[in-house]
Amino acid sequence: RLSCIRNNVWLACCGVLSAGLAVLSSFGLMLFCGVPFVVTVANAPFLILGVGVDDMFIMIASWEQSSRKKDKSNVKSLLAETYSEAALSVTITTLTDILAFFIGTWTAFPSVRSFCLYTGTAFVFCYVYTMTFFGAVLVLNHKREQGNRHWLTCMPVGVGEDEAEKSCLYRACCIGNCCRQSPQPEGEHPMSIFFRKYYGPFFTNKWIKLLVVVLYAAYLGGSIYGCIQIREGIDLRNLASDDSYVIPYYDDDEKYFSAYGPRVMVVITESVDYWDETVRLGIENCTRDLE
Repeated sequence: RLSCIRNNVWLACCGVLSAGLAVLSSFGLMLFCGVPFVVTVANAPFLILGVGVDDMFIMIASWEQSSRKKDKSNVKSLLAETYSEAALSVTITTLTDILAFFIGTWTAFPSVRSFCLYTGTAFVFCYVYTMTFFGAVLVLNHKREQGNRHWLTCMPVGVGEDEAEKSCLYRACCIGNCCRQSPQPEGEHPMSIFFRKYYGPFFTNKWIKLLVVVLYAAYLGGSIYGCIQIREGIDLRNLASDDSYVIPYYDDDEKYFSAYGPRVMVVITESVDYWDETVRLGIENCTRDLE
């Protein structure tokens, strides 16, 4: 936002910080419990950041809508209205993510199991911090706006006789602008207007709702079919780069030798008198029987 008061840069930073705290808490708990840390777990923070920022946007949007309907001086009712609107959406998305990753812990691959444990636990902490830490930050940011304070320095915004003679840098960081104009109130966000006036009415049309139901049924059927057909495994050629010599090797191995099955080896673990002709004949007979 261009307004020096309505700008929510610190609020956005705290939303990212909330996701970071969730990652630290999850990793610390899992390491304390002795869950192995593998390389794939390093991708988890990016997933948590995406979900955490999404929850942050939902919370901020619900707060903005509540502040238009409720008395802004009553912080408790504002926060209650925000949670009543946002908590349901955040809870559903978080539960589906947690369920998906904890189902992944049933896999036979230890690395995937560790990744799912770390990430699923991080989603739990992300939800907790969004509902507690970020909610408190929303209230603090609201009090800053109500106090007419600058977004960067939290100093009261206003042009007095003494402040008018200050430098441009001081006026930009502490008063709000260099041209000595008082900040203007901000209206409804254009994106909110678009969803309320156009997007919402479009999807509430009865034919569009019927189309959505049909598409969802097709999607659900395809998903069920995919779950039935999916097989657990790994293609070793996917572990190498595209220009690696390993790729042609596996291609030729599958093309020319796949019909022969896996290679079988037999190991004799005892000490054998190979100089004894009878023993050698016994080994040959054993090999012939195995063939």
